[in-house]
Order: sequence, then structure tokens, then C-alpha cells
Amino acid sequence: MEQKMWETIIKQCAPVLADVKPSNLLILAREEQDGFRESELPEGIEALALSCGEYKITWFLYRRDRLEAELVWPQTRAFLRTCGYCAGAEGLDAMLLRLQERYAAYKDGMAAFPHEMGIFLGYPLCDVKGFIEHGGKNCLLSGYWKVYGNVVKAERTFRIYRAARDALLRLLSMEHIPCEAELSA
Repeated sequence: MEQKMWETIIKQCAPVLADVKPSNLLILAREEQDGFRESELPEGIEALALSCGEYKITWFLYRRDRLEAELVWPQTRAFLRTCGYCAGAEGLDAMLLRLQERYAAYKDGMAAFPHEMGIFLGYPLCDVKGFIEHGGKNCLLSGYWKVYGNVVKAERTFRIYRAARDALLRLLSMEHIPCEAELSA
């Protein structure tokens, strides 16, 4: 993949690339689709197309092991059941298919946004519920998500995510520094 696309991927998905988050959404322009599909993702990362619009494609990049670990908690499964998932009775692939269907219905204007996506993105359950309850208002902190619960833990997590992004962007820029032979050519 070209450097520009990797910059986009890192800016949007560094925490999952660095293995500190179970998943991220990646939004790419349609013209980047072929390059992305032909690329090899880092080991352990899978991609699911959630939405293919006229101009943009929304991908769900995830680490299966981390995502499964997020979804095993009884409180999480109970919440997902209220959103139409047979959490616990179905495997991850079936749950992702359900998320994909719910997101497609939202994009087609047939349903409200599936806020349970926050669970799949690794956001704390109390923050996902708080966002729904407060309609996205009155949060205690806003960063990678809106925080309604543990601000200290969220701030620490945000710092980790920013550090992952910054480190990966530095690595990417170092990979593309021309060597002396290229400069003199």
C-alpha cells in the first residue's frame, strides 16, 4: 500500500495495529479500496466491510482474540441481547454479521445508528449505555469516545491510543526516508 493510505490507516486504527484495542473503524475513499484489498494486513488483524457507499467504504478492523474477550462478560452479553444479538448463543462471526446488518440498515436510512457498536470497538459498557441514555450529551470527557464513567481510566487509555498513533506514524515516516543513494540519483 502506498504511504498515504498507511497514514490514513494508522491515524484511524493505530490502537488495533499496536494490539492495545480490539478493533477500529477504518473509512477509506472508494479509490483506495483496491489497494486496501490487495494489501496484507498485519498478522492477527481481520477486516470486515461494514458499508460500501458511493464515495467511501467503512471497514471494521479487528483482532479476533481481543474482540472475543470483550464480548464474554455477562453484563456485555446481556446488553447485546437487548440490541437483538443472541450473545453467548452465537459465535463472533454471527455477531459481526448482525452488526454489519444493523449498520447497513442505518446507512440505508432504515434504522437508528447501532450504538452497541461501541461495545465492539472496546468502549466501556457504562460509557456506551451513558451515551445512549444521554443522547450523546452531558459527558464527563470526550476523546476517542464520550466518557460517562471512569474519567481517569479513559484519560489513561486515550494517552495510550495517542502514543500508539504517534509511534506508528514515526515508524512509517522512518521507512520512507530516502537514503543517500536515492538523494544523489
